[in-house]
Formats: sequence, C-alpha cells, structure tokens
Amino acid sequence: MGAMRRREWLSLDAAAVNVALVFPLQGPAGVFGPTCELCAVLAAEEVNAAGGVLGRELRLVPVDGGAPPDNVAAEVEALVHMGAVHGVTGWHISSVRQALAPRIAHRVPYVYTALYEGGERTEGVFLTSETPVDQLLPAMRLLSRERRVRRWYVVGNDYVWPRHSARAARRYALACGGRVCGETYLPLGTRDYREVLRRIEHAEVDAILMLLVGNDAVRFNRAFAASGLDARCLRLSTLMDENMLLASGAGATAGLYSTAGFFADLVTRENLDFHGRYARRFGAEAPPLGSLGESCYEGVLLLAALIARARTLDVRAIGASADAVSYEGPRGLLRMRDRHVRQRIYLAEAEALDFRVLAELTAAP
Repeated sequence: MGAMRRREWLSLDAAAVNVALVFPLQGPAGVFGPTCELCAVLAAEEVNAAGGVLGRELRLVPVDGGAPPDNVAAEVEALVHMGAVHGVTGWHISSVRQALAPRIAHRVPYVYTALYEGGERTEGVFLTSETPVDQLLPAMRLLSRERRVRRWYVVGNDYVWPRHSARAARRYALACGGRVCGETYLPLGTRDYREVLRRIEHAEVDAILMLLVGNDAVRFNRAFAASGLDARCLRLSTLMDENMLLASGAGATAGLYSTAGFFADLVTRENLDFHGRYARRFGAEAPPLGSLGESCYEGVLLLAALIARARTLDVRAIGASADAVSYEGPRGLLRMRDRHVRQRIYLAEAEALDFRVLAELTAAP
C-alpha cells in the first residue's frame, strides 16, 4: 500500500463508525460509480442527521471496487485488520465479493448491494438486491407469454455472475416452453462484438439475455442496433440502469427490457421524496439516479439498521438479530429474511433514454 493511503487510514476518526464503501471507480462498471458514491453519501448524511450509529457519526471510506478482486480484498482486509473500518458495503461484481467475503465477513458486517447469482451463505454477509429466481425467471415468463419469446441467446461477461445466471436461464427457458440456443462469454472490457453478433444472426433467436456489466453493455447495445438486429429480436438485461441507458444513446435502446427492484421512473411517494432529496443535495447536473446507485443508498441504511438493532458492532450479534431488521428507503419498507432483503421486482421497457415500468413481476412459488 502507498504511504499516502496508509496515512489516510491512520487519520480516520476513531470516535466514528467508519464504513468501507466499495464501489467501481474504473473498468466497465465505472460508468455508474459516481451515482453509487453520491447515493451512499446522501444516506450517510441522513443517518447522521438522525443521530448516527450507536450515537456515533457514520463515515464512509471509499475503496475502488473496480480494481482486480484480490487487490480490493487485500485493501479492505487491511482496513479491517487495522481497526480502521467497522463495516463494509457497496456495489461491486461477484468476483470481488467472493474474494472479499471469506477475508472479512466473520470480523465486520458486510452489506453487499449488487444483484448477484444467488447462493451466498457466508456468515456476516447481508444482501439487498436481486437474484435470478426472483428477477430473471418472472421476467422470462412474462416475455414468453406476452411477446412469444421461445428462443434465447445469452451474451455475458466471463465470470461467476453471468455464468451462474445463464445456468439458471437454461432451466427457466425450458419451464417457459423455450430454450437457450446459444451462449457467448466475453472478457470484461470487450470492445469488439462482431463475432457474437454474427452468431446471434445465424441462431435466429427471439431474444438476447444480456449479462454484461456497465460499459460492456453500452457498447453491445450500440453494436446490436448498428447491425439491425434490434428490429428482429428483443433484449432483456438484469443489469441495466439509467446511466447505462443514457450512455447507450436513444438510437440503441429499441426493444430493450430491464428487470430490477428499482427504477427511477417508479411513481411512489418514497421514490419521489428520494429524487427530491438527491436533487437538492447534489444539483440538477448530478448523475442520473438508477438501481445500482440506489442500492448503495440502501446498503448504508441497512448497515446502520443492522447495527442499531443489535446495539453493538459485534458481527455475531448483528447476524443473530438480522431477521428482525427492517428499514425504509426509496423502495418503501423492506424486511430481511435469511440475510436477504425481501423485495418487489419490476419489468421496464426502454423508451429512448428513459425506462417505462410495465409491470410488477410475480415471484415464482
């Protein structure tokens, strides 16, 4: 670690509850990193205005979650080992979570806010976002019924979340009377999509399941539209927020669907209040709100609620009382069960640079 970073850690206020905010500052996910940070800052300020955590100020310690997973894990583990942070939260890809959780989750509470492939059971890890059975299955079921989608093609980045989600998608497609006709996995940071577009064209599919992160999805959207395939088959993404939509451009979003637990377009009292507070704090030129940034707002709220309920920073006590925890955020009142937040999931369709929410999805039994 650099000397400057070490001095920054040592200068942290020992009287505060310091929380490592792990979010992407580089790489494909960097496109929504600014929104993640601002949403977390807003949540921390609101927690502190309400009295803080255990009567102490909550302070965020930024960590670049877009760095290589082992580097991120080593940096956060060092912070925990030095006693510089008392908890961890933020949006980062599953490869980072898998590297980080075994090293810190038994020592401090870790609230993971990204949608993920499901199955995380590490003690001390608490999860706020979507999993395929609640998010992908009902979306595929609705599209198969309403848009007669039968033949799917998966395009994903080559790491754990896309591959495990695609494994689930194969089962879901069969359950909906269809099938996955092809799959392609690409390294993070891919720029050339000509070969995968050729495969899609030859496969004659009805829909693409996009399991691409950030700017990789943006570049794919542009290439897909430029090829003319958007006139022949639709796209469904489980990771597509308003920042990515804006970066894709209005000409690249026709026939694009997204499924998530939050959209900026949701008309609820809680969401409208959230928009107002965000705009007042950061101004009209702030990065657009979206599900990925909002998840970091919730991550801070949930971490504060977990600690408040347990009345201690001890991770075992926090885990023991977690199922009694609830909190109110932009998605209304949410509760935990089995260390996962129970939530409503929606399907939205892109209209140029905005999402229009079509339906609240019905979870599988």
